[in-house]
Amino acid sequence: MLDSQSFFSDQRLISRRRFLSGLASAAGLLVTSPVLAAIAPVAERTLAFRHTHTAEKQMVTYWRDGEYLADSLKSIDHLMRDHRSGECVQMDRALLDMLYALQCSVGEETGEFEIISAYRSPVTNQMLRGKSGGVAKRSLHMQGKAIDIRLCGCDLKTLRNTAISLKAGGVGYYPKSDFIHVDTGKVRYW
Repeated sequence: MLDSQSFFSDQRLISRRRFLSGLASAAGLLVTSPVLAAIAPVAERTLAFRHTHTAEKQMVTYWRDGEYLADSLKSIDHLMRDHRSGECVQMDRALLDMLYALQCSVGEETGEFEIISAYRSPVTNQMLRGKSGGVAKRSLHMQGKAIDIRLCGCDLKTLRNTAISLKAGGVGYYPKSDFIHVDTGKVRYW
C-alpha cells in the first residue's frame, strides 16, 4: 500500500515525464516542419507587397510576439482581393507564413513580393479558365490559399526551387509568364 507522500511523488514523476515527452514531441514538429523552422526564432514577421494589377504597395508586420495582428491581416486580405470584382476573403495565414519563410530562405527578408494573382472569385476563375488551359476548375485561389508571385531580388528559378524545398504545399513554375504559384494545398509540383 502506498502512503500519500509516495503517491503524490509518483504522480509528479508521471506528470513530469508526460510534460517532457510532450515538449519533445512539440520540438520534433518544429524540426520536421521546414516552414516553421524558418520562421520560429523571430519576434515579428513583416512582408512587403506590390500588386501588379492595382499598383498598390504595402509593407506590413502581420505577426508579432506569437500572435497574428488582426488589422494587418485585414489590410493584406484587402490587398489580395480579386482585383476584377473587388471581392475579398480571409487569406490563409499559413500562406503568409509560407511567403515569409520563402523570403527568409532565399535571403531576401527586405524583398518585395509582386502579386500577379491572389484571391479569385469563382466568376473570375471561370472567366480565366475560358481563356487559358492552365487554370484549375477548383483552384485554391478561390479559397484564399494560393498566390502567384515574383520576389524582387530573387531569380524565378531560385524562388521556385526554394519553394519546393519548403515542402509546404503546391508549387507551379511559369517561366514564360515570369511567376511562380504557391499554395497551402497538398505538396506537389508542376
